[in-house]
Amino acid sequence: MAANPLDPYVAKATDHPKISPQEKIKGVHEIIKAVKSAMLTTRAADGHMHSRAMAPAGPHEDSQLTLYFIGNNVSDKFDEIANDQHVNVSFSDHSTTNWVSYCGIARVSQDRDLIKKHWSKLTAAWFGDLKDGVHKGDENDPRVSIIEVVPDEIRYWITKSGTISQGAQVAFGAVTGHAAAPGELRTISKDEIQLTQGLNTN
Repeated sequence: MAANPLDPYVAKATDHPKISPQEKIKGVHEIIKAVKSAMLTTRAADGHMHSRAMAPAGPHEDSQLTLYFIGNNVSDKFDEIANDQHVNVSFSDHSTTNWVSYCGIARVSQDRDLIKKHWSKLTAAWFGDLKDGVHKGDENDPRVSIIEVVPDEIRYWITKSGTISQGAQVAFGAVTGHAAAPGELRTISKDEIQLTQGLNTN
């Protein structure tokens, strides 16, 4: 990702030593594990974009970048994914200012083995037992589907300074006119994603 010289914040934040794809993945995992909840953004047929909080399902392998979400397939997000598979998934850690942004393709599946792999007892609370003998709110409920988000590109910010140091850098920048960048802006490219996910085939 080439930085625009008119955006010195980004230029400075991306000016860091070469980091291996696996190191980048580790950084993404650290943020996701700390945040636990993401915003999944989809696009409706009228062009409007809608976001909602969802927790990615585990388990997670060391090289995994694909995200899995279990959802109710009668909800609007499934209609929106059917309209446009391009989605964004974002994570934000307010305690550190770290964040992750996924651009990817969403795929919907009712593969029961995959659902069972990522199912947890807490997930059932989002479905409820309708007492009709079919919609029981378990992993076999026909409403239960899994959304697989395969990334095309991942960008994330990881802070390299504590809160006090960040504040000092911003204050210094405001006084001196120098752009503050108390962390690193990293990109995992499509080529890097394809390379690393070839090492993590399920």
